[in-house]
Amino acid sequence: MDSSPRSSITGKVKRTPWWMKSLTGWSYVIFEMLFQKMQARHLKNPLPLPPLHDVTCIVTGSTSGIGLETARQLLSLDLIMKWQDERHGTSLLSVEVMELNLLSLASVVRFARAWNLRSKPLQVLINNAGIFSMGEPQKFSEDGYETHLQVNFLAPALLSVLLLPSIIKGSPSRIINVNSIIHYMGFVDTDDMNFTSGKEKFNSTKAYSSSKLAQSCSTVSAETPAAPADEWPTCAYISHDCRPTRAAIEAHNTRAANEVWEKTLDMIGLPLDAVEKMIQGEEVMCKYRDS
Repeated sequence: MDSSPRSSITGKVKRTPWWMKSLTGWSYVIFEMLFQKMQARHLKNPLPLPPLHDVTCIVTGSTSGIGLETARQLLSLDLIMKWQDERHGTSLLSVEVMELNLLSLASVVRFARAWNLRSKPLQVLINNAGIFSMGEPQKFSEDGYETHLQVNFLAPALLSVLLLPSIIKGSPSRIINVNSIIHYMGFVDTDDMNFTSGKEKFNSTKAYSSSKLAQSCSTVSAETPAAPADEWPTCAYISHDCRPTRAAIEAHNTRAANEVWEKTLDMIGLPLDAVEKMIQGEEVMCKYRDS
């Protein structure tokens, strides 16, 4: 099989003005705030889980909110959790702890290597960790990337790719990316994902929504890069009421999604054919590996 890198996509996708995207996005947010409980009233609390014997899960961002509740319901499984702050220790839940700092891509590489060395199957990876530094000034990680971009998108993307050997061993398996309805107001400029060119004035809402849109786009492309997406992406986007719904229109644009994914691989230090090589069992080197 030819494993040569795919050619870069040079065409640009026409972008909806920010003010229009913002209005659309906030309309979705307000609608969800008003009707979320009504639309989710058919769901049991907590949701019943099917028998999950010998299933291994990794959950990131499990100190509070969605991640903590997910961890509580998965305690019967062999669960690895990512802790954001040592102050939380292990008092919240009795689980195994492995170090993972999403603001450091080298930390992501170390985590993935440590897990893969166990030669243990991984059935579920839940990329839940994320940040929304509302109203705060622009900040950058030690790798030089805007913090929303790195924590919400780049680091989870790198983690997902590097854990593919274990995920393949755990087949049938899945990667779950926890997204946000605010991605509807996002945009992704692959020439300025860091908001440093001056073309767009930085604000935290733009950064957060754009990082979540990038995640939606790359999820479609990374799942099956060559698959057509005429009406529905190859991976489901599940709404707050646990029903499939449509992601933002950009996530259904195959050209835009592939462009975002190719840029992502470059930013996280992987070759364009990284996924294909790992599926074939070949070793792939990451630029951010430990020295």
